[in-house]
Parts: sequence; structure tokens; C-alpha cells
Amino acid sequence: MRSEPTGLAQWFKSAPGRYLLDWEQRQYDEALSDVFGFHALQLGLPQLQALRNNRMPHQWRAIGSDLEGWPGGDLPAPDAALTLHSAALPFPEASLDLLVMPHALEFSDDPPYALREAERVLVPEGRVVISGFNPASLWGWRQRRGHWMRRVGRGQLFLPERGEFIAYWRLREWLRLLNFEVESARFGAYRPALADEQWLGRMAWMDSLGARWWPILGAAYFVVAVKRVRGVRLLEPAWRRAGQRAPAGAAVMRRHRPPPTDAT
Repeated sequence: MRSEPTGLAQWFKSAPGRYLLDWEQRQYDEALSDVFGFHALQLGLPQLQALRNNRMPHQWRAIGSDLEGWPGGDLPAPDAALTLHSAALPFPEASLDLLVMPHALEFSDDPPYALREAERVLVPEGRVVISGFNPASLWGWRQRRGHWMRRVGRGQLFLPERGEFIAYWRLREWLRLLNFEVESARFGAYRPALADEQWLGRMAWMDSLGARWWPILGAAYFVVAVKRVRGVRLLEPAWRRAGQRAPAGAAVMRRHRPPPTDAT
């Protein structure tokens, strides 16, 4: 009998974990390559290099001391430089341009408060990027079935035991209440909940089919949201404003008829 994974770090070493990690890595690489600013923080899932394609000069990778399944002795290279509590980030208000939270909310002690802390440290128009397990998926269904079966002593969990898997609609509501605007959202990893690597590979055709026919039922979601502040407008560079100025009107010379003279 297969032993159950005890935490997220161990689970991501499994065949489905590596499959999901590969999908998430591609999303972060694509979405963050053109996000500009000065300060970026990755909080959670140190197995993922979410900021590797981003060009911000100051970047930090951290794990959450309150996040289940990420013991300090199980970090991959390069090790995370910081250990933080997701609901008490040691950054001043409005100091970060980008905060990425791969699987951080669902393993936090207090997900809504962790998201509120993200809103505090982000600058106006700053971005938070969140990825997590989708409960409304084949993987989520198997996880619920495992919990039901465990009550009678038969069940086995497919995903990590601890963690509150947050539905996408619920996450959107939390973001809206904190004045975040969802800029983009996508789902992925449509293969069935299979632990065997060979069988998981045989189901690769379901990725393209799922993205077309049941897009919101992927095993994970990837959300980019922008912090909006009323009365604050992001200033554009001077060269861009200059290029948008309307050209000055050209002077037009008009010919005037000479005044009529009295006939003599």
C-alpha cells in the first residue's frame, strides 16, 4: 500500500506533484516576465522558482513559518532566504510591487488575514499572484472521497492531508473585498488523479481537451490580481505622455478681400 504524503513538500516529489509543479512553473514564467517594479517577494512553495523570469532588482524567496508541510530542513537548493509568518510580513506598508503566493493561502493558519496582509504591503497598482488547488476538479473530488472513506477506515488521501483548499469563487470574493481587481485567471492540470507516473503520462491528451471543454475544472488555478486604490492614478513616464500629446494646430493664413471703395 502506498504511504500517504504528510505535507506539501513531500507531495510535490510524487508523480502528480511534479506534473502540477511543471504546469505552475510555466504559468509564473509567462505571467511575470513583463511585470515591472523594484521589490518582489515569493512566499510559499520553495520548490517553485516563481520569480526566475522577472527582472525586478530586489527579490526575496521565503517560506511561511505557519504553513504546514514545509519543514526548514526539507528546502531544495537554492534555499529560501527568509522564514516569515504569512499574516505578519516584516515589510512596511506599500513597499512591495509584486507578491507571489504559490499554495500559501490554503496552508496558512488564517487565509483571509494573510491576504489582507498582502494588500497592506503592496503598493497601489501592485500585483498579487496566487496559485492553489481547485476543489472543483477531479483531484478535489478524489480528496473529498478519501476523507469520507477514512471515516470508515478505508480511505487514502490523494493530496496533502492538511490545508484548506479554497474555491476559486471564494478567492475572488476575498480579493474584491480588499479592493483587488482580478486581471487574469486560468486553470490547468486536467489529467485524472493518478499516482502512477506511467498512467499519468498516458493521459496527457486530457490537458488540451480539458482546457477547451471544461476549463474551470482544472486541478489548480492561477490568479493575477491588481491592488486598486481610489483616487490614485499610476503616472506614466514623461516620454510616453509626450508621445500621446495632440499635435498643435497649424496656423492658417486667410485672404481677406479689400474693403469696397465708394464709386465716384
